Amino acid sequence: MSRAPLAALVVMLAAVVAGGVNLIARQQAAVDPNALEVIQLRPNFYVIAGDGSNIAVQLGSDGIVIVDTGIGDKAKQVLAEIRKLSTKPIRYVINTSADPDHVGGNDEVSAAGQSVIPTGGLNEIGAAGGRAPILAEENVQSRMAAPEGEKSAFPIGAWPTVTYASALEEMQKDLYINGEAIITTYQPAAHTDGDSIVFFRRSDVLVTGDVFDQTRFPVIEREKGGSIQGVIDSLNRIIGITVPPIPFIWQEGGTIVVPGHGLVSHEADVVDYRDMVTIVRDRIQSWIGKGMTLEQVRKADPVKGFRGRYGSNTGAWTTDKFIEAVYKDLGGK
Repeated sequence: MSRAPLAALVVMLAAVVAGGVNLIARQQAAVDPNALEVIQLRPNFYVIAGDGSNIAVQLGSDGIVIVDTGIGDKAKQVLAEIRKLSTKPIRYVINTSADPDHVGGNDEVSAAGQSVIPTGGLNEIGAAGGRAPILAEENVQSRMAAPEGEKSAFPIGAWPTVTYASALEEMQKDLYINGEAIITTYQPAAHTDGDSIVFFRRSDVLVTGDVFDQTRFPVIEREKGGSIQGVIDSLNRIIGITVPPIPFIWQEGGTIVVPGHGLVSHEADVVDYRDMVTIVRDRIQSWIGKGMTLEQVRKADPVKGFRGRYGSNTGAWTTDKFIEAVYKDLGGK
């Protein structure tokens, strides 16, 4: 090929590439930064992301079950997306903790639903047919309802209306909706003292809340009853429930794990996360045994090898806060 035609070809290819890049740029610019992302996991199961925590949605002939409701800033958008998926009534809202980014949309989402059996009282607020019940471990209700004489940060319609009492060794609450068992199980002293994981048995989907969150090191709220060992115990329970795609490991399959935030995962992701948390705990425990101070432990870098993936120097939960929480929880002085 002579140089002239070759040059012309190069120019043409460059134009095509530039045109493609411009098209991608235009498409990206057209994306609404406030839009929610709706991800289908199973024929009847979806995750909605973009309003704080991941929101899990199970659909069926009996109605809709929702796990966590996000911050609530986009509650109307969340409901609009759900209505695109099904016109059936919302039957239950389940909360995995009392964190504001998990319960912020409770009031609006519950009010848009309808209880299976109208019970009177709180379930009837603002709706002739009753609103959707909100299920959570009893510590969630205690934290959302203000002490006597104080004002709650949440409207009364956002408070759980169905609770199970882990203090009385009632460690789980079972439902059967849309042809499958839904098992909500208490996770003692994990991220907080009110954590639950929710297993949809037929769909083979496990919703974990913030006891598993690949976007950061575990958030351990010691003032709310959280502990590093409780997080590890909870991660081990999740691994015990989930099933990997064995023997067909080259195929997509196995139990789907929906974390509190971040990417939808599988058992191997939870194993990696559990191993990371265990290694960090063991490092800090060893250094406490040698009499190291918190500042010395920080300088020794107990999260070495993991900081790039999970660490952060900004935001509400930094790497330093995580190290300090683990240090103090393990008895460091």
